[in-house]
Amino acid sequence: MEIELRINGSAQLLDVSPQVSLLDALREYLGLTGTKKGCDQGACGACTVLADGRRINACLALAVQYQGREITTIEGVDHPLQAAFIRTDGFQCGYCTPGQICSAIGMFAEHKEGAPSAATEHLAATGGELDDDEIRERMSGNLCRSGAGGLMGLRNSLMKREAPRPHGGGLGARGGW
Repeated sequence: MEIELRINGSAQLLDVSPQVSLLDALREYLGLTGTKKGCDQGACGACTVLADGRRINACLALAVQYQGREITTIEGVDHPLQAAFIRTDGFQCGYCTPGQICSAIGMFAEHKEGAPSAATEHLAATGGELDDDEIRERMSGNLCRSGAGGLMGLRNSLMKREAPRPHGGGLGARGGW
């Protein structure tokens, strides 16, 4: 079946079977290998991409479902979080980093829109800030398997510092992930 996906701002025509996941379409059909295949069950977050600015697990999505929607992979991201991860060695082995960054960008958008989470019943009670518990809850779908015990604390403080900065200065368009 022929479909057109809008990936990182460009229209891409693909001939795929209806059961092909968005993850496989990105990696195997388009050669965009920044998005990683981890568990292939939606449990680890390594495959996180943005669909119309919202984070999704690409391994659980069928490519045909995303016709006409804007899909952003790590290759299309240009955000200060990328430079911050490099600057602070927050990426460790790097396997989960693309999903972590896409998920964090989606997290900031959700928080800005006032989307609640399991950690905060009413966002107004937090004064609008992303505290450690809120970040931990909102990022809980992205696992790091490197065993770097300090990664969570680094990521929390890093995201709080990086959230208000404007877009630009990232490395996604040039690769590097």
